[in-house]
Amino acid sequence: MKNKAILFFSLSFFLSAFSLKAQLVPPVREEKRPLGLAEAIDLGIKNSHQLKNSQAKIEEATAALKEAVQKKLPDASATGSYLRLTTANVDLKVKNNNGGTSNDPPKVSQAMYGIVNASLPIYTCGRIKYGIESSEFLEKAAQLDAEDDKDEVIQTTIEAFATLFKAKTAVRLVKENLAQSQQRAKDLGNLEKNGLLARNDLLKAELQSSNIELSLLDAENNLQLANVNMDLMLGLPTTTELVLDTTGIAKKDDPRVLDDYLQLAMNNRKDVSALDYRTKAAQSGVKSVKGEKYPSLQLTGGYIAANIPKVLSVTNALNIGVGVSYNIASLWKNKAKVQKAEAQVKQLVATRAIADDNIRLQVNKNYFSLLSYRKKIEVYAKAVEQAKENYRIIKNKFDNSLATTTELLEADVAQLQATLSYTLARADAFVAYNKLLQTAGVLSTELKK
Repeated sequence: MKNKAILFFSLSFFLSAFSLKAQLVPPVREEKRPLGLAEAIDLGIKNSHQLKNSQAKIEEATAALKEAVQKKLPDASATGSYLRLTTANVDLKVKNNNGGTSNDPPKVSQAMYGIVNASLPIYTCGRIKYGIESSEFLEKAAQLDAEDDKDEVIQTTIEAFATLFKAKTAVRLVKENLAQSQQRAKDLGNLEKNGLLARNDLLKAELQSSNIELSLLDAENNLQLANVNMDLMLGLPTTTELVLDTTGIAKKDDPRVLDDYLQLAMNNRKDVSALDYRTKAAQSGVKSVKGEKYPSLQLTGGYIAANIPKVLSVTNALNIGVGVSYNIASLWKNKAKVQKAEAQVKQLVATRAIADDNIRLQVNKNYFSLLSYRKKIEVYAKAVEQAKENYRIIKNKFDNSLATTTELLEADVAQLQATLSYTLARADAFVAYNKLLQTAGVLSTELKK
C-alpha cells in the first residue's frame, strides 16, 4: 500500500502544478507550427485584446486634448426663422412724413430674420490653459498605461510558453516512464511464469503501469489545454499544434542584486510614471477650478438681418464689441469645487506612496523567489543524479534477489519525481526572472537586448 500512495500523491502533485481543468477529449490537430519565444511574444502583442483596448484609451485621451485646445478657437452660431402670422395688430410708434403717426397700420402676415453671432475668448483666468495642460498630462498617462499593459501581455505570454513547455516535458517523461514500467511488468511476468516471482509482486508492477497510464491521460489533457490557451493568446486556430523552440528560455547571467532592481523599479515603472502624470493633471485641474472665481473676457461680433413685409427691413447690421461674463454664484459655490479638486490631488499623492511600498514588496518577493528557484535547480540536479544512481543500485539488487519489488517501484517513482522537479524548477526560474524584470519596469527593454 505504501508504494501505491507514493505513486498516486507524487505524480498527482507534480502534474497538478500546471494543470488546467477541462474535458479529456483532445481536439483534432490540423497542423504543426514551430514556435520560438520571440515569435510568441510578437504574436501575443499583435493579437492582444487588452492592448487594443489600451490603444482606444490613448485615442480617447488624444481626442480630449484636441477638444481642450479647440476651446481657444472662436465660437459661432447662426439662427434664422420664417414666421407665418395670423392677423396681427401692429401699432407703429413712428412718425409719418407729416409729423404724425400712421392711422392705417399695415397688415402683417409673415416675418423673417437671421442672426449670426461669434465670440473669441480673450481672457479666461487660465481655465483654457490649465484645461489643455491637464489633458496633455492625461494623454501621457494613457500612453504609459499602454506600455505597462504591453509588459503585462509579454509576461503573460512568457508564462503561457513556460506552461506549455512544462506540459510537453511532463508528457514526454511520463511516456518514457510508462514504457519502462510496461517493459518491467513484462519481464516480471516472465519471472512469475517460471515461478521465480510471487504473483503479488507482479500485480504491484502492473498496478503501477495502470496508474502511470492514468497520469499520462491527465498530462496529455493538460498539454492539449495549454496548447489551446497558447493558440488563443497568439491569434492562431485552436487546432494548431505548437512545436516549441526552447532555446529562448535558457538561464541568463545577470550580476545585478536586489538594490539594483529596486532602483530600476523606481526609475522605470510605467504605472508609477502614469500616476505622476495624473497627479499633475489633477493639480492643473485645481488651478482651472480656482480660475472660475474671476470674470472672463470675450471679443464678440455678429450680423443681423430681418424682413417684415410692409413694416421693416434690416440688412448689413454688423456689430463688434467686447463682452464680459461673470458667474456671481462662484463667490459661494467655488470653494467646494476647489476643495474637491484638492482632495483628488491628495488621493493621488497617497496612492503614489502606496504604489512605492507595493513596488518594494513586489521586487523583494520576486527577487527572493528567483533565488529560491535557482537554488532548487541546483538541488534537483543533484537529486536527479542521486535518484538515477539509487535506481541503478536497487535494480542490481533486485536482479540478484537482494531487493523487493516494492523497493524497485519506489526507486522508479523517485527517479520520475526528481526529473519532473528539475524540469519544473528550470521553467519556473525562467518565469520568475522575467517577472522580476517586469516589476523592475525593464522587461521590454531587456528582451530587446
